[in-house]
Amino acid sequence: MFSHLFSDYFKTMQQSQQDWWQHWDRGNATVDSPVNRAMQEVNLEDTLNFFESATKQPGILLGVQTQWWETQLQIWQQLVLAGDKNDVVAPEKGDKRFADPAWQQEAWFSFIKQSYLLYCSTCLQAIDSMEGLDIKARERLGFFSRQMLNALSPSNFVMSNPELLRMTLEQNGENLLKGLQQLQEDVDASADILKIRMTNNNAFRLGKEIANTQGKVVFRNELFELIQYSPQTEQVAAEPMLIVPPFINKYYILDLRPENSLVNWLLQQGHSVFLMSWRNPGLEQRHTQFGDYVTDGVVEAVRVVEEITGQNQINAAGYCIGGTVLAMTLAYYAAKRMKARIKTATFFTTLLDFSQPGEVGAYINDAVIGAIETQNNAKGYLDGRSLSVTFSLLRENSLYWNYYIDNYLKGQSPVDFDLLYWNSDSTNVAADTHNFLLRELYLNNKLIDKRGVKVGGVYIDLSKISVPSYFISTREDHIALWQGTYRGALNLGGNKTFVLGESGHIAGIVNPPAKNKYGYWLNPNLPQTAEEWHADAERHDGSWWTHWQGWLEQHNQGNYIAALPPGSDTYPPLADAPGQYVLQTLPVKPD
Repeated sequence: MFSHLFSDYFKTMQQSQQDWWQHWDRGNATVDSPVNRAMQEVNLEDTLNFFESATKQPGILLGVQTQWWETQLQIWQQLVLAGDKNDVVAPEKGDKRFADPAWQQEAWFSFIKQSYLLYCSTCLQAIDSMEGLDIKARERLGFFSRQMLNALSPSNFVMSNPELLRMTLEQNGENLLKGLQQLQEDVDASADILKIRMTNNNAFRLGKEIANTQGKVVFRNELFELIQYSPQTEQVAAEPMLIVPPFINKYYILDLRPENSLVNWLLQQGHSVFLMSWRNPGLEQRHTQFGDYVTDGVVEAVRVVEEITGQNQINAAGYCIGGTVLAMTLAYYAAKRMKARIKTATFFTTLLDFSQPGEVGAYINDAVIGAIETQNNAKGYLDGRSLSVTFSLLRENSLYWNYYIDNYLKGQSPVDFDLLYWNSDSTNVAADTHNFLLRELYLNNKLIDKRGVKVGGVYIDLSKISVPSYFISTREDHIALWQGTYRGALNLGGNKTFVLGESGHIAGIVNPPAKNKYGYWLNPNLPQTAEEWHADAERHDGSWWTHWQGWLEQHNQGNYIAALPPGSDTYPPLADAPGQYVLQTLPVKPD
């Protein structure tokens, strides 16, 4: 039955191995990269510190081991001797790896599942229980141990996953053949670490199925294109809205499809919307500085928006690191003693205080950042494909290994999903920009220091920002922890509103009111800690979009003007939205 499977499979495997060795010869393997060496050294030091602490506290480790042995014996007795199919150790809520009924109903697979889960919890408990470990070392040990344990999950292997084993037998192994072909395609499309495709990359076209809100590119420089969207109402709010997306992602997460597009919704509410589309940097942009995104980016965009609309003030909103750039722009204006060109500022999941970076913190130490800087300087940029995988591995079971199973072991074709298409459409980060972001912001947390960061010859002092600000963060965000964004908000001057939405970094922001899916919390007071704020916050149903619109209307004070088409005599339209820069895909080709 399997004769053709073995011959075809090993033939394909042999070809794949030859291709992989060619990648190795071309220097695409990362085994001996500076980052890998630094990670190994840091992990070795953390492990040695752990065992040194363990030798001084043998009772703690003995207690953990005793508990593991007793529970393991209980699993065996309940399954084998008593025939009881109820779990002694059950998966956590939301863990979909063991959803197939055989994990519960068949004693052998139930034993594998429970033994694995017990081993995972025991390892992590041993790390958490050990006293005297540096808090950062404990976090790194926990994070990388979890990565290893989840990579070794029995759900990731055909012979220990009942669903995969059953499928392989039923399909005579055709699933593995198809999966291997898809693996080879992904290897060819990856950078220095395997990027597993999450969706059908041919299912969407920018400007057609997604990012299709009507507008024009009205300005372009070496750093960004400025899109002005066509109005959808006869009257628009007097102050236009400028959106500053993160430069580590493409802007169209805010303009996927009409029904979930924040851009489209703002137009329907009567706003004149401008949006920055960042260039995808390559080798030629290696020396682009973080401060350039302020002076040559947002400052330039504000100038053009004002000249096109004839307004002397605008509203601005920044997403993630785009919000960080926006805040630095406001502080830059204040330091230059310029007029208040931005009337209100909104920050979507934005870190300004980087002391609590979340699980990204596992990579934030001097040794690893030094290695990343070396690698960035040699290449000229951080490859966005590697960055995408790094973020996926922060939620490895739901954003990495599940696709590994579906694509390579089940041989299934990825589904058509607009959000996952955007997530896979990666962007590079220029070497100098990424080095500054990691060392000066994440590692040294200099942005909250009044004389820590200089842009355009002036110090960036967040406390000098006096315009009304609106912060929206999300409760399950693993990239910008809401407790950290709250701490950052306290550094600003002026009137501040903080809102906490449900869900995560993307779904909590892209939350159209029509879906009525996620609610939010409000507390008009801003005590010193996020925990105090949340204790007195009140939950509201519906999307935060409507609350934000009400906040904008309060500051607009009912001032509306006649809507005009995109562009002006000075800045005639250059191209239709979505423009040229967003169409750049990786790897970026030299000019």
